[in-house]
Amino acid sequence: MPGAKAEDTWDQYAAADSVDVTIPDILDVQAATNVNALSCAGAMLVEAESGTVLFAKDQYVERPIASVTKVMSMLLVMEAMAQGKLTYETEVKVSAYAAGMGGSQAYIEEGEVFTVHEMLKAVAVHSSNDVTVALAEAVSGSEMAFVEEMNQKVKDLGLEHTIFADCTGLNDKDQHSCAYDVAMIARELVTKYPDIFNYTGIWQDTFRNGTFELVNTNKLVRYYAGCDGLKTGFTNAAGFNLVATANRNDMRIISVVLGGTDSKTRFGESTALLDYGFATYIVKDGRGDLEWPITLDVINGVKTEFQAEPQAGKIVMSKNEAKQVEYKVTVDEKVRAPIAKGQQVGKVDVVMGDVVLGTFPLVATEDVEGITFWWMLIKLFREMV
Repeated sequence: MPGAKAEDTWDQYAAADSVDVTIPDILDVQAATNVNALSCAGAMLVEAESGTVLFAKDQYVERPIASVTKVMSMLLVMEAMAQGKLTYETEVKVSAYAAGMGGSQAYIEEGEVFTVHEMLKAVAVHSSNDVTVALAEAVSGSEMAFVEEMNQKVKDLGLEHTIFADCTGLNDKDQHSCAYDVAMIARELVTKYPDIFNYTGIWQDTFRNGTFELVNTNKLVRYYAGCDGLKTGFTNAAGFNLVATANRNDMRIISVVLGGTDSKTRFGESTALLDYGFATYIVKDGRGDLEWPITLDVINGVKTEFQAEPQAGKIVMSKNEAKQVEYKVTVDEKVRAPIAKGQQVGKVDVVMGDVVLGTFPLVATEDVEGITFWWMLIKLFREMV
């Protein structure tokens, strides 16, 4: 139940989620892992910007997710700051209710005051349940009001397999999610609020003026190249969980492993998923190997030509597909002035054989004024003179 006091029951969760797993342990699992035969209960791999699914295993199976719940909690805190409800320097006073949380804690006490900045470190790095509840109260007034907002956000994102009952993940009976929904919540957080990486990417830090050490429960932040988040989670019912994200070669991918059998397995299988994603897929744009910008004709303009190029955007494809794709430029018939910079004047299709993998708008890179009566009159006058 929300507000459960710190008891021996919760000690196992704190210990299991922060267990010291060595890099050799993780690498052993990674080396022995076939992504098509994962041992975890559910998994997802997505490209963050487009949401393209790169891999999935039992992605809609509903199950408890433990402290991975805090991905949604961090999303709502960041959203509250974007809306001006809080700032990083807002001071939050700890309630008795928040101080009474069990499991992983920063051992905050009733009446203590911390900034949102300090508290986000404790949540993102140490997975502190007490601090998470204090932040929830700062955003919504109470944990239950915050939970209502969590569930509304689930609906807003169009997710169908998630119900939250608390903001920490301690309650593993009345709430559940699935690998797909977790990936989409994580995607919303990292794409809309990239400042969260200032916290989830921390390996070690301190809390309460240097008196409490914070060590990231996500071991991948320390050793996996490009990893800067996101969240671990464990309860007996949920098993060992990890949503991780890494950025390489202008491509950010998010992996989700739910229901792992032990800590080294969740890290090893997450690493194998990330490796699979970076080894197999690539991000391309609409420019291809063509020379940009291109010059196009315009009718009824003060000049007869203008320049255009593909609108910024990305498409995810396998590296094998990237070797075979072609870029086909189609220009609208009889482009007429006036033209505004950024106006679509055609498209660029990325095709492989008869299949269109993606389309990018072709847009003007400059304004072109249209011919007017006064412009014609002035031009005629200048030619006569």
